[in-house]
Amino acid sequence: MEESKRKEIEQEEVINNATEPETVDEKNPEDEKEHQLNELTEKLAEFQDRYLRLSAEFDNYRKRTLKERFELIKTAGEDILNDLLPVIDDFDRAVSVMSSSVSIDAILEGTNLIYNKFKSVLESRGLTEIDSLGADFDPEIHEAIAKIKAADEQSGKVIDVTQKGYLLNGKIIRHPKVVIGE
Repeated sequence: MEESKRKEIEQEEVINNATEPETVDEKNPEDEKEHQLNELTEKLAEFQDRYLRLSAEFDNYRKRTLKERFELIKTAGEDILNDLLPVIDDFDRAVSVMSSSVSIDAILEGTNLIYNKFKSVLESRGLTEIDSLGADFDPEIHEAIAKIKAADEQSGKVIDVTQKGYLLNGKIIRHPKVVIGE
């Protein structure tokens, strides 16, 4: 009998345990949703703030680089002009001397000095003359303005240069105008 009582007690305990509500920490579903909504709202505000700051930073960068580019373009020729000012001064002195000088040799020598100074300033900036006279005609480099009869050894060669050509740092900025032999 004791054993049957024990079984009855165990069955009652099982039934009682099944009918009693569990004491697990359950939150109200509405509170949990509200908490999630608050977290998402905070994250959204944080991302919007980051986006706004990044956008403003990029806009400031764009304005700054645009201003720097404008200043660079505005003053790009300043240094070459500063290098040419002494040549202009030399021309001024030469013109004043030419009006009072009677010696052609002195005028010619002064003009050659100024020409060489001007040429050296341009060469220091990367300008070089294309040497074309006597060279084979190359349509990529030369611009033919005329063809004339020439000896066989001068056929296809540059016989005369009517306008010099120039390279700036290895790039052709003006093609030489030439007369070629045929």
